[in-house]
Amino acid sequence: MKKILAASVLSFAFVAPAFAGDDYVGRLNVPRDQWLSVPDVIQKIEAQGYKVHEIEADDGAYEFEGTTAAGVRVEAHVHPATGELLKGYDD
Repeated sequence: MKKILAASVLSFAFVAPAFAGDDYVGRLNVPRDQWLSVPDVIQKIEAQGYKVHEIEADDGAYEFEGTTAAGVRVEAHVHPATGELLKGYDD
């Protein structure tokens, strides 16, 4: 039994590095080289009537905090390649 456990742990050690690195694309599976730049995403969000206060890449999408034109605080996710709001996208 110990040999099987040791073999499992050792095999995982060779596979785990494949998950690390800058190529992580997250749940939406959009390669990083296809992502819009942060200024482009902010422009698209603000064109939809939001004021962006903070934005970051999170789990394969952009996540922003901001306000609507009426001053209501929002936190939402945005598709990284299109800039469209992702309704129902949850961390």
